Order: sequence, then structure tokens, then C-alpha cells
Amino acid sequence: MKPQFLVGALMPGSGQTLVALGLIRALRNRGLHVQSFKCGPELAELRYHALATDHEPANLDAWMTSHSHLQTLYNGYGEKADVCLVEGKGGLFDGFRRAQGSGAELARLMRIPVVLVVSARNAGYSTAAMLQGFKHFYTDLKIAGVIFNQITSAAQYGFLRETCAEAGVECLGYLPLLEDAGLPPRHQALTLPLRKSLDQLFNKVAEQLEQHIDLSKLLNLCTRIFPCAYSLPYISETETETWIGARKLRIALASDPAFPFLYRRNIDRMQGEIIRFSPVFGSELPQADIVYLPGGYPELFARQLHRRKRLMEQLHTYVENGGKLLAEGGGMALLGQTLTARPGGTAYEMAGILPYSVYVKDNRPCNGYRQTSYRELNLKGYEYRYFDIVPTEEATSLQTPVCHAKGGEMLGSYFFRYKNCIATSVHNYWGETGLYKLWE
Repeated sequence: MKPQFLVGALMPGSGQTLVALGLIRALRNRGLHVQSFKCGPELAELRYHALATDHEPANLDAWMTSHSHLQTLYNGYGEKADVCLVEGKGGLFDGFRRAQGSGAELARLMRIPVVLVVSARNAGYSTAAMLQGFKHFYTDLKIAGVIFNQITSAAQYGFLRETCAEAGVECLGYLPLLEDAGLPPRHQALTLPLRKSLDQLFNKVAEQLEQHIDLSKLLNLCTRIFPCAYSLPYISETETETWIGARKLRIALASDPAFPFLYRRNIDRMQGEIIRFSPVFGSELPQADIVYLPGGYPELFARQLHRRKRLMEQLHTYVENGGKLLAEGGGMALLGQTLTARPGGTAYEMAGILPYSVYVKDNRPCNGYRQTSYRELNLKGYEYRYFDIVPTEEATSLQTPVCHAKGGEMLGSYFFRYKNCIATSVHNYWGETGLYKLWE
């Protein structure tokens, strides 16, 4: 038995992310080991979780993986935790197809209750009807209670408590309206100057939640049997992946502020020794069997990356000699001809391994689920980037089409292979299929 719950929202924009991060920090301040999860494929918000809890979070995404795999991840990562907290996405029942992939689906799958976040802005008596509807929409989904966000007065909170009582839903407390308490844009939030301000924000929210929520009551209401029971048919995923002689591999992983985005399970599934290096801070390329360049925002560090001539030469030589390399999302910018960090800006030379250039277009991201049929693999992942990829004519022979979630070709998304170097604009999930099959 342990406290387990999903932080969901009545509707998008309710502030569930800020409340979830504040709860994580408040519970950590109590000395509890919180294992956090994020519903969906996005990787940027997971860095918020890592900063709030000081433990590595994990994604739970129902489009990219099977239900039994999601339960394996939840049970495995949550085993040593004191509390398991899942942050939902959008509204509680919003998924990629009706409720599929929603926070509600995950809560039902893991058999955990929901703590519902409701924005107090413009909230009136209709809140009672909405809460009652959420309570009864899925009869097997337990709403443990409600936290109101952006409360401006004791009178407003008193009125909203009455709406909870009328709907038959527990009122757990509130987070008052805080000035300058918004999260920064994800494209900027992970830069080093903002990490300190984010840490201060999480502490501020945690302090307010400690004052206005009975956290002990919340934990008691959400205590459930752990681990969750597996759905049938159950697929065992306890086997360790092996590849070519089953020897232990050396995997060089780019790991710094420019390349922080990767699925935790992708790394944990690998059978090998992880050797981290930093393109931004000028590390040498380690001796390795595989080089992995994960996603991130390299455009924020274009000048520093351009200056790493030695590393660029090492990457080029490694690939030309047949070395196995995988670059995903922002990682592929390092392998192109040039990287232009802003419209009309300097085109910084990169490694020049693959025939394309990268240009930051504007502040609108290219994002969505993607799938790629490569050899006998059906790769599934998520794309999130602020740059355009412009290939040359010679790149055509190196490309494999990338499709959106419904199967149609996604123009402007790419999957390249040159020798044993693979670069894709998608953050693919390898936790269930395995990475090494790419080169078999």
C-alpha cells in the first residue's frame, strides 16, 4: 500500500502542471521519495518534474506503447517510491482519440484515484454540475477530491467549497492566486539561468500548498494497493535486450543543457555502459559502440556547438568509419551542414555529416505523434521542435518517409540513414521494441 494519484484538470489551462510540481516539491520537502510520471509523450515538462523532485521521472503514453508495458513502467519505477504521482495532460478525458491516451485512461489502467485541479477564474455555480459530471462519467474512476487554483479571497473559496459539497466531491484545499507564478515558455525554461528561478517558484508553490491543503489527508485518501494488477493479455517484459553476441556495449550519450530530452526507458532498456559527454562544454567523443544524440534545443547553444571543432571532426570520422550513431530531434542538428539559430542570423557550421541544414523558423513548434516504417520495425514517437530541416537533392536517397498518427506522410519530418548513422526529427520510443534492431 502506498499513496498514488493522478493530478488531472477540469479543462486545459486549469494549472494542473503548476499544482503537480508544487505537490511534488511539498512532498519532497517532507522527506518523501516521490516517483513522478507524465501522461503523454512530451519531454520538456519532464525536466520540470526532475527539478521539482530530484528523481528521474518517466513518460506514460498509450499511443506509443501497449497497456501492459505502461503498467510495467509504472510498477517498476514506482516500486521504491513512497508516493507515485502522475501528471495528466489537457482536460482529464482529453486523449489522442476521444479518451484514449488521456489522464482518465491512465488512472483507470493503474487503478489510482484522481486529484482534480479546477481554475477559480470565472468559476461559478456551474462548477457543481461539471464536477458531478466528471464524478459519474466513468463509474470505475475515483475522484479523490478537488484542488482549486488561483483563489483570490476567502469568500470565493467558501463558495467553491459549497459547489464541491453539492456535487458530492471532496474539497482538498486551494492554491491562491500568485503573482509571477507562471511557468516560462518550454523553449526557454531549461536554460541554466532559469533553473534557479524555477526552483524558487516550486518552493513558493509548495509553501502555499502546505498552508492551504491538508496533505496528510490527501495522501490517506489516495493510498492504494501497489503494484497495480496487470491487464490481460499480459506480455512479460522482464527479459533483458541482447544484441550481437550479447556483450556489454559502450554507449556514448550526449548529456547537457542542449540535449536533455530522452525517454527514461530508452536508456534503461539498453544493455551497456552509459558514458555521458557534453557537446556544449567541449567533451571529447568517448570510445563507444553506439553514439546517441538525443533531442533538445541546440539552437540556444549554436555558437558554443560551432566552436567544438574537435568534436565535430571526431563525429565525422566515427560515422565515416562505420560507427553506429543515432540522433533524434534536436540531436540531428549537430550532424547537418549548418545551424541558423534565428531568422536572418548566422549559419553556424556543424559536423557536415548529412546533407541538410537547420533553420529556426519562429516561436511556433512543429509537434505531434509520428510513425516510421523502417525495415521490419514500426517506429512510434513524438516530434517537438522549433526548427525547419532543409535537405539538399542528394538527401533523397537517404530518406525514409515519416507519417503522422493516422498514417499519412508527414512532409517536413525526416528519417535519414547514411552508413550506420541514423538521424530523425522524431523522438522515437524504444522502450518496448528495443533500439539495437535498427542496425541488425
